[in-house]
Amino acid sequence: MEVLGISLAVLGASVAAGLAGVGSAIGVSKAGQSGSGLIVEDATQFGNVLLLLALPGSQAIYGLLAALLILQNIGILSGEFSEISWQKGLILAFSSIPVGLTALASGKYQGDLIASGIQIISKDKSRLGQVIILAALVETFSVFGLLISILIINGVPLT
Repeated sequence: MEVLGISLAVLGASVAAGLAGVGSAIGVSKAGQSGSGLIVEDATQFGNVLLLLALPGSQAIYGLLAALLILQNIGILSGEFSEISWQKGLILAFSSIPVGLTALASGKYQGDLIASGIQIISKDKSRLGQVIILAALVETFSVFGLLISILIINGVPLT
């Protein structure tokens, strides 16, 4: 078994999940801080705030998906490690960069946008749908990063 190849691939899986998770944590925290103020003013808005807080949390799912694909492809999840060269391990490590970086930035900036959107909702509760649409536009970029990562991961022949 090529230990370096497996190690590089595991590093890639860790980067994908780690960066995406950090982006989500930052975004949820930022939106939550703003949402807490709205809930204090109007406790009936808890459901809307909770919905909005879930949006930047989705970036962590994209990183987790990429990490699981890498780990599945190298056999870690089944306990039967694939024979992969250090070159293929390095490609899998690099495959984590698109989803990791886009989810990190998207999660953070989506949280910022939602925090501003919560200010809109505090003045006009009927604008929830508009805030969700704006937040979804920011998330699109992490979906693009996930797509590129999946294409790279699936492009590495491990047999």
